[in-house]
Amino acid sequence: MQLSQRRSAIAMLAPATGLIAVFIMVPMLLTIWLSFQNWSTQTGFSTARFVGVQNFLDIFSQTTIGRDFKAALVNTSLYTAASVAIILPLSVALGLLVHQKVAPGGVFLRTVLFSTYMVPMIAVALVWSKLYSPTEGPLNQMLGWIGIGRQTWLSSPSTALVSIVILNVWQQVGYFTVLAVAGLTQVPEALYEAAKLDGANPVQRFFTITLPLLGNTLLFSAVIAIINAVQVFEPVALITQGGPVNATNVLTYHIRRVGIERAQGGLGSAMAVTLMLALIVAIALLFAVSRRADRT
Repeated sequence: MQLSQRRSAIAMLAPATGLIAVFIMVPMLLTIWLSFQNWSTQTGFSTARFVGVQNFLDIFSQTTIGRDFKAALVNTSLYTAASVAIILPLSVALGLLVHQKVAPGGVFLRTVLFSTYMVPMIAVALVWSKLYSPTEGPLNQMLGWIGIGRQTWLSSPSTALVSIVILNVWQQVGYFTVLAVAGLTQVPEALYEAAKLDGANPVQRFFTITLPLLGNTLLFSAVIAIINAVQVFEPVALITQGGPVNATNVLTYHIRRVGIERAQGGLGSAMAVTLMLALIVAIALLFAVSRRADRT
């Protein structure tokens, strides 16, 4: 009986496992192999020449290749940190607003918020590029109504990356709000009733009951938000092309520029592997901090 069940489980898992191996594991292993090769994307894999860790040394060197890569790494880090720092608190606040039973319309608000996540990022990028227009853009027109001058938004190095972050928050926050609502539904109502009897006000109940019990939900949300932010590509490719003055040149776009446009497949693969390792380290640190917080 156990042997039959094991065979049935293997048979049911085989298609999904095969697809994962073909479309995820094989390209990942191929990218790792290419990161140690000197290879042009305009030629076949047979032309790849082993160079060891030279590609990794180049992308962290003081040459133009290294400076551009490190600048893209910094831009990606800033974009990721800003996106997560805004999305998580905002999703909790909106989740509390949706989950509360005092005012009507919670289901409608939840639907509206989640609908933004269903819109393809390409469409979101095109719409927001018009909203950010310095002359006829609605955002600058509304700022003019309250006496604030026109903002450069995407055409200034000091505001371009922030503008992309705002776009990402608008598109992503609905999904994370739904996650926050799902976490709030798991908080026992009896805890709130007991806290009320002890004289705790809403702020105290939030910090002593709601926020601690949302820990696992926030950890999951943070991991997903980091992964989504690191993979940003469409807004940069469609709106800014890495500009102005490389202010929005994030790693995914820079890898495409190096690996495909410049045909430096080995360097592009080394950058992709470095990005993957940085993502793994960031998530591992996040889990380590979470475990330490749980112990204390």
